[in-house]
Amino acid sequence: MAVHSWIDILKSSKKTALIHEGKRKIHYLFTDGKEMAEEYDLKTEELIARKWRHKSALGAPGQWQVEVGEPLSVPVASSDSVIKENCSSPVFVRKDTKTSFQWRIRNLPYPRDVFNVFVEPSERCIIIKTSNKKYYKKFSIPDLDRCHLPFDSSALSFTHANNTLIVSYKKPTEILTLEQELLKELKKLKGTGEGDVDCKTQ
Repeated sequence: MAVHSWIDILKSSKKTALIHEGKRKIHYLFTDGKEMAEEYDLKTEELIARKWRHKSALGAPGQWQVEVGEPLSVPVASSDSVIKENCSSPVFVRKDTKTSFQWRIRNLPYPRDVFNVFVEPSERCIIIKTSNKKYYKKFSIPDLDRCHLPFDSSALSFTHANNTLIVSYKKPTEILTLEQELLKELKKLKGTGEGDVDCKTQ
């Protein structure tokens, strides 16, 4: 089953752990050269961030791509007009909970009934549309793709408050089991504390 193959890949990867500022930071190095970095809250054990880095065709490290958490800050021009424009543009961020995949799109000042959020099973994605045609977004759930799990329309819900659209997708049982199993593995790692440089690997 694909879920087992993904957890096996995670377990067989070379992992480095670091405990820093209340977070458990894990770096994974896979046999194909890909890298994944995750951050977990030590108290709640919730995933705070996940990003990936792939090597280029020439073997050079690529840029980190954020999958979960706040997008990496990109330098902007000093022009006031540019900064204002960036501040008012919609910001798409994935922030999961223990039981759901969750996405927050800030700066969407429209009433809730303007939004249409639905699963498109044939394309394995979620689509957000607005009836005023002011916003459109199509995005996948990499976790489901990695485990080859089907999309379920009944798992999808959304709400809108404070100019923010919050889209939730209830995690299937297979994902919850995988995450619990992975967390047990990560707790076995001997994470170094702040100031230590000799990171333990597994």
